[in-house]
Amino acid sequence: MTTSTHSRIFDVGIFGFIKILLRGAAQVMFQCNAWCGLLFIVGIFWGAYSSGMPEVGWGALLGVMVSTATGFILNLQQEEGFEGLWGFNGILVGCAFPTFLGNTVWMWFALALCAAFTTWVRTGLNNLMRGWGINSFTFPFVLCVWFFLLASHTMHSIPPLNTSSHVLSTLHGIHFHLGLDGAWEVVKVWLRGLSQVFLIDSWVTGLLFFLGLCASNRWAALWAVIGSALSMGMAIVMGLPVEHINEGLYSFSAVLTAIALAVTFYEPSWRSAAWAALGIMVTVVVQAAMNVWVQPFGIASLTAPFCITTWLFLLPMFRFDDKHPDHTAWHHRS
Repeated sequence: MTTSTHSRIFDVGIFGFIKILLRGAAQVMFQCNAWCGLLFIVGIFWGAYSSGMPEVGWGALLGVMVSTATGFILNLQQEEGFEGLWGFNGILVGCAFPTFLGNTVWMWFALALCAAFTTWVRTGLNNLMRGWGINSFTFPFVLCVWFFLLASHTMHSIPPLNTSSHVLSTLHGIHFHLGLDGAWEVVKVWLRGLSQVFLIDSWVTGLLFFLGLCASNRWAALWAVIGSALSMGMAIVMGLPVEHINEGLYSFSAVLTAIALAVTFYEPSWRSAAWAALGIMVTVVVQAAMNVWVQPFGIASLTAPFCITTWLFLLPMFRFDDKHPDHTAWHHRS
């Protein structure tokens, strides 16, 4: 590590490091904005404590801190670190472990290990995918957590808790009847589609996430709610399990797909809007398919449907304006 690198790390300071952590939280939804990240953190803690699982909030903090610190230790590209790109996979790991695994001291050790793991896995996958013109997105989180969730079935120190209940469907032909108790119930389901991005089942958390996006990018906020609404409608029409629709479990990946395709990798236009709408609907299909695929393994599909769908929609390298999109990196907003 060079002297200049040392000076850059120490020049960050405690408040600078906190700003990087907050940006890491915001980057889950493609934002580089500390205020957005702060509202995301508040939303996570609100949902965690209101559901009686405060360890999810503290796990999120531990995950983003460990994954960010790992980037500094490995002397990775400093610009990415300052923009929060070392932290967004780690914070998702921190939310996932207390959700799916028993609260033991070794679960916290595994959480920290997995969060660190995502930092160099992301670097490796991005190096591999750069030649294809795409980015790894949240797939480092998905891949690393899958390893640990599968291992938990034989590692008794990190016992599985809810590994199969978060997004796996019952496959008993349950259909959604349009009988929600009024418009307010619809709004709450709609907002849960945002909150479930961080594995939180809370409409208040979803509202805080929406406000965080508004603080950063109103287009992103708009497409987040469009993604949640359209995916909810698609899930209803296709007769997916009602209890999972109510919890927003067929919307969170679609929310990320919407922001990626409509705002992040293309300039907002009617062409990118149509492309994003198609991507949202396909994400629901991919989500349902992946739920069936992972069910025998007793794990959740996490944000893999978003990653797979967005890759498939970016690989053709279509041009919707005069500027050729750069799919290997997203726009950074401070």
